Amino acid sequence: MRVIVIGGGASGLMAAYSAAYNAHEVLLIEKNEKLGKKIYITGKGRCNVTNDCPPEDFLPHVVRGGKFLTGSIYTFPPERLMALLEEHDLSLKVERGNRVFPMSDHASDVTKTLERACRSLGVTFQLNETVERIVASDGAVHGVKTNAGEYECDVAIVATGGVSYPATGSTGDGYRFAKEVGHSIVPCVPSLVGLNLKGCSVQQGISLKNVVLTAKRNGKVIRSEMGELLFTHYGVSGPLVLTLSAEINRLPIKEISLELDLKPALDENKLDARLLRDFQERKNEDLKNVMRGLLPAGLVLPVLQAANVPASKKANSVTREERASLIKTLKSYELFPVSLRGFSEAVVTSGGVELKEVDPKTMESKLVKGLRFCGEVLDIDALTGGFNLQIAFSTGFTAGNIKN
Repeated sequence: MRVIVIGGGASGLMAAYSAAYNAHEVLLIEKNEKLGKKIYITGKGRCNVTNDCPPEDFLPHVVRGGKFLTGSIYTFPPERLMALLEEHDLSLKVERGNRVFPMSDHASDVTKTLERACRSLGVTFQLNETVERIVASDGAVHGVKTNAGEYECDVAIVATGGVSYPATGSTGDGYRFAKEVGHSIVPCVPSLVGLNLKGCSVQQGISLKNVVLTAKRNGKVIRSEMGELLFTHYGVSGPLVLTLSAEINRLPIKEISLELDLKPALDENKLDARLLRDFQERKNEDLKNVMRGLLPAGLVLPVLQAANVPASKKANSVTREERASLIKTLKSYELFPVSLRGFSEAVVTSGGVELKEVDPKTMESKLVKGLRFCGEVLDIDALTGGFNLQIAFSTGFTAGNIKN
């Protein structure tokens, strides 16, 4: 059987390997000058290749498409991916949060290993060639048309990625191919991305650890989590914000409010006692200076302003009401999101080919025989920590696991 894989990223390389392992003739077409262009920039160039956890622990980190993914993640879990990579001479290491990286810390080694595995099974690669459309009629795939000609095939696997980081070649081609043959596309939005804030006066570059960020929709809590947050020139980013973005990216932003607990280790009574002690010890100093013992310097004035307490007030003249306002602000400092950052900064795309139109056991289209999808082109996305790449590998493996 002749199989054509469109796209040489994580899911495409795995689909090609899987199909070749099943003794099919495989051609992989990649429009870039090299394979795995997006792999090169994942994990800040180190490639967080997967998360070393069993499927039952993996699935709760999938934001959308978890049920659809279940079969694939049990068939080809992180454990099998790691074994495959190590079998082809890539040494791996596991870091905090079960994140798996190549021992070399070079993302390029992941791509080289996958390419080597594919070539060992006879996969042919065609680089610098752009697929223009899927050739299909009478409800079945017959080939693909590229800028260089037409190729016949029995199976075409679309592994073109989403629209995040478009500089890597992820320009939404797969959505167009799918639509042209009758598939529905769930509108795409950025995920795992920073947030633009309204009127944020906090100095950019301030990084906070062990704070709790809570997102609410019309007053109801959507998610609350402890971690790291970074103030930027546009608003906020960092692990906490990226995680949160995956939960709110399909909701009306005007209905979302964010609250930051700057001192989660202290309840209101303990925080009050701490403030009273600090104010007593430095009673003749300006409040803006005293508060530096509790907050990063760039956060002091915004917090005092939000609490409506004068920064130049002496510590010994702060009223009980002002102290109560300060405590409330420290425990729930409000941030006002206006929009998500764009696809050029998004780690993944949320949205894609409608899952109801794809068979989860094979990744084959229910509309067109021989057409399969895998990776980010599908409407599946997860949180940070290697989960999205594993989704690409697991769905790629399933898509290529073609039985005669």
